[in-house]
Amino acid sequence: MTKPPQRDEPLSGIIRPAGVVEKSIDKVLHAARNHLGMDVAFISEFMDGDRVFRHVDASVVDAPVREGASVPLSEGYCQRVVDGRLPELIPDTAEVPAALALPETHSIPIGAHLGVPIRLGDGRIYGTFCCFSFEPDASLNERDLGMMRTLADVLGHQLEQSVETWHKRERSVALVTAAIDAGQPRLVYQPIFALENGAVEGVECLSRFDAEPLRPPNEWFADAADVGMGIELESIAIRKAVADLRTVPGDFYVAFNCSPAMIISDELRSALQDIPPQRVVLEITEHSYVENYAALRQALVPLRAGGIRIAIDDTGAGYASMRHILSIDPDIIKLDISLTHNIDRDRRRRALAGAMLEFARHTGSTIIAEGVENAEELATLRELGVSEAQGFYFGKPLKLAELAFLVRARDR
Repeated sequence: MTKPPQRDEPLSGIIRPAGVVEKSIDKVLHAARNHLGMDVAFISEFMDGDRVFRHVDASVVDAPVREGASVPLSEGYCQRVVDGRLPELIPDTAEVPAALALPETHSIPIGAHLGVPIRLGDGRIYGTFCCFSFEPDASLNERDLGMMRTLADVLGHQLEQSVETWHKRERSVALVTAAIDAGQPRLVYQPIFALENGAVEGVECLSRFDAEPLRPPNEWFADAADVGMGIELESIAIRKAVADLRTVPGDFYVAFNCSPAMIISDELRSALQDIPPQRVVLEITEHSYVENYAALRQALVPLRAGGIRIAIDDTGAGYASMRHILSIDPDIIKLDISLTHNIDRDRRRRALAGAMLEFARHTGSTIIAEGVENAEELATLRELGVSEAQGFYFGKPLKLAELAFLVRARDR
């Protein structure tokens, strides 16, 4: 992981603020330039020995400073203003030998310059807020400089959020990358049993992480998705499971937890290429946010045509699963443990599970009960008409060798 910048060190890698914050910064820049009568105003970010022009407002179309461009910190005014080699207020660059000695003063040209550091709340330097005009301006004074400093404080507060986002993103990228490099995730397999004859009907592939910090798998995948590594991590898990299960006899179906982003991506087909599609079930969880159901449904069409089935996982854990069911028309509906737990003693849970079973009969879906923990729960689910179940009552998720032994034993 990159060492966090120390106080008063320039920050590197700050992501650009977006949306409302960005527009607000642009308005501050424009107002300052107009008020001072300058030709160019800009915010530069200090990054790994360079300064990047993040925001630029200019009075001319072909401005000498372009948004997104970068130049070494050793060139120009910014670093020299921060470390005191140039004054923050220069009404006439011809009267300041240190400014007159810089090539930029003549090539741009710069006749007058105002520049102040932008500091964040903890004192670290983000970069600089600067204005300059092509001609000298003797009217510039300490009051103008005071206004620039005040605006720099405002900009520092506005940029604080993007800095915090960068720190979180950098930490997440480092943690996920380290976990992948260490061979994570490892896979375990939870059998799904047919209640009629006890056969292993299917297997749900579950990821586990032994890397630090120790936390639930859903948090690892959420962090990976937040930093653009979600599809990579899901692909690794699916490919590992496909390779593992090729060594286990049987034609049971294989259920993979799959995000909408993974389903829509081109990576899914590649990850599943070594397993017959008729054996594949893709589980979309209650917790998966679907931004565009139309795009998801469209992506599912060729998968379903090839024989892949779709399941809605964690049904009953919240409101989103019901929307998933109505929007996606799943082949399988999995009742969450929040519904199956104590179902033998809770008429409300029985009523809701019964309603889901009736819904499944009308829509042609299969109901699977998750989280079955005792014989009483199992008996009640049988009475309701549930045909498949999984949970600790049948056993904890298995290592690959344990799963192979179980399948062979059941076959015998």
